[in-house]
Amino acid sequence: MDLLEESAPRGNQPEYTVSEISGAVKRVIEGEFGHVRVRGEISRVSRPSSGHLYFDLKDDRAVIAAVSWKGQAARMTVRPEEGMEVIAIGRMTTFPGQSKYQLIVEDIVPAGAGALMVMLEKRKAALAAEGLFDTARKKSIPFLPDVIGVVTSPSGAVIRDILHRLRDRFPRRVVIWPVAVQGEKCAPEVAAAILGFNALPADGPVPRPDLIIVARGGGSIEDLWGFNEEVVVRAAAASRIPLISAVGHETDTTLIDYASDRRAPTPTAAAEMAVPVRMELLAWSSEQGARMTRSIRQRQDLRQQRLSDLSRALGRPEALLDPARQRFDNWSDRLGPALLAAATRKRATFNATAARMQPGLLTSFIGRERRFLQERAARLGPALQRLARDAGRDTARRRTDLDGLGARLEAAMPLRLASLTERLGALDRMRQTLGYTETLRRGYAVVRGECGLLTTKAAAEAAGSFEIEFQDGRLSAGTGAGPKQRKSRGDPPPSQGSLF
Repeated sequence: MDLLEESAPRGNQPEYTVSEISGAVKRVIEGEFGHVRVRGEISRVSRPSSGHLYFDLKDDRAVIAAVSWKGQAARMTVRPEEGMEVIAIGRMTTFPGQSKYQLIVEDIVPAGAGALMVMLEKRKAALAAEGLFDTARKKSIPFLPDVIGVVTSPSGAVIRDILHRLRDRFPRRVVIWPVAVQGEKCAPEVAAAILGFNALPADGPVPRPDLIIVARGGGSIEDLWGFNEEVVVRAAAASRIPLISAVGHETDTTLIDYASDRRAPTPTAAAEMAVPVRMELLAWSSEQGARMTRSIRQRQDLRQQRLSDLSRALGRPEALLDPARQRFDNWSDRLGPALLAAATRKRATFNATAARMQPGLLTSFIGRERRFLQERAARLGPALQRLARDAGRDTARRRTDLDGLGARLEAAMPLRLASLTERLGALDRMRQTLGYTETLRRGYAVVRGECGLLTTKAAAEAAGSFEIEFQDGRLSAGTGAGPKQRKSRGDPPPSQGSLF
């Protein structure tokens, strides 16, 4: 066997390892296709967390795997989406690990305006389904904003047109946020400018605008594509500050126009929407002032005329006062006799009350009070003597105080007696009012027996004899006893007792 193997003929073809042949193929493909533009439809788009972008380019007969590394994908002006027809710019290479070739894509451009419009309509429908274009969420534009923020290129003619128009109509403070309005930096810078204006503090060094204008001049759909990006549309929809979009000419429409609060056909028109005409406001204000003056004058004339008409309908002041004067004379004539009659009635009442008073009660009350005062006076003397003995050096001052107290006591005694007398009279009047004698005056009688008051017929029959008290005297009655009248003045009145 060994002899047969050694004697087998060998060919002159070189032998390659797998790595060598893969490297040779890689060099050939990269050398021949170092920079290519490939037209095709995107499919199977994959965006892993690494940031790289994987997708396929296909036509009706073949498929090429494509990859865009993280840095290249971030710089793309157009994001690849499923079904887009694009022109991919890059270079061909191989992937030895799987023995296949692939296209390293550096940038993607849509394959014609038709493809851009299809992608635009698809994006528009998706954003509209989220409610970003709803009319209910749009904010009203302020009538006269103090500060206007403008997002545009600082070197173009757009900003000059806006500033010139604002200066002609109504000069306002303008804060410019410079951005790129075309190319791959357009969308992120415009979105950052809108969010930046909204993030400004109200009292910061840079004034927070009351209105934002996003402006750009006209151009092709490719030039305006940055304003169709999703990041710009979402920033405009999320803006808390009212926003006017003025991108392109009147026939140009971008997605930011649907998300903004107001769309202007041109940047100049946006400035006209932002502020009113100052001269027109002054003229309107003058006209309104003149109208107000005329209205006030007419109202005053009408009021004056109405006052004159009402004054003619009023009567003479003398006619209004004569009846009141006559009534006053009548009442003044009746006043004197009325006062005399009232004094007579009061005097009669006073005499009747004084006649009912009993001096004995007053004398007894005064005696008790006098004994009380005498007792206090008897105690006052020793007390004053003790105070005098204890006074020491202040004897003269204490004596003066004692004299004052004695004088006050002597002055207070008549007042005290008068107060007690008045109180006694009031109590006596109350006794007369509440006593049973007043009831006898109204026709009632009191029946008494040997055992006390008789209140029933059976008690009177059992008593045999009884006594009846009337208003003016008492009468004895009973079985076998003739009527006998005696005066009540000889008998002592029944004891009534204290009412308090």
